[in-house]
Amino acid sequence: MSDYTYNEIKDSTNSLYKEKGSKFIAYSFKVLTAEDVKNRLNELKKLEYGARHFCYAYSIGVEKLEQRANDDGEPSNSAGKPILGQIVAFDLTNTLVVVVRYFGGTKLGVGGLITAYKTAAKECLSNAIIVKKHIKDVYQLTFDYEQLNFVMRIQKELDLTIESQLLELNCCFSFSVNKNISHLALSKWQKNHKINIEFQKTI
Repeated sequence: MSDYTYNEIKDSTNSLYKEKGSKFIAYSFKVLTAEDVKNRLNELKKLEYGARHFCYAYSIGVEKLEQRANDDGEPSNSAGKPILGQIVAFDLTNTLVVVVRYFGGTKLGVGGLITAYKTAAKECLSNAIIVKKHIKDVYQLTFDYEQLNFVMRIQKELDLTIESQLLELNCCFSFSVNKNISHLALSKWQKNHKINIEFQKTI
């Protein structure tokens, strides 16, 4: 992740890794919230209802990362942490990886588990298409209709994305702006004192 871009997976993927009779089925998902994580886990527990462990890790966010790892009954740091390590190694965010284990009867030991969960996560993410995206700031502009041409000229000049618009006597537009040119958009908007500018969020 650079100052203005981040990487996420395009679609969900899965893979299968076997070690001494145990099966490690890894799944990757694009997630944006902790609620998304919870929902994906619930779906997998219904799909893989016979599995013993559902170990996972995720990274969410584009500026301040929220990262979590869960061993789900495996020895401490033998599952969730190696999975998270692969998310970090692939430089991903907004990504959940769950490794579902079916026990094969032979204990692998902590070192063997670390290797198995790391390998399963790595193979799963290797199957993913990784997309580079720009970090964007979203601004809401409110103005009289007579200022519309001014606003739209800047939108075209900087190739800003219109997130929402309301065209009446009083207009209200939301624009997403690549973070690396946010200062430029602001300086252009602020030249017109008849426009009210409000920062909404970073996406």
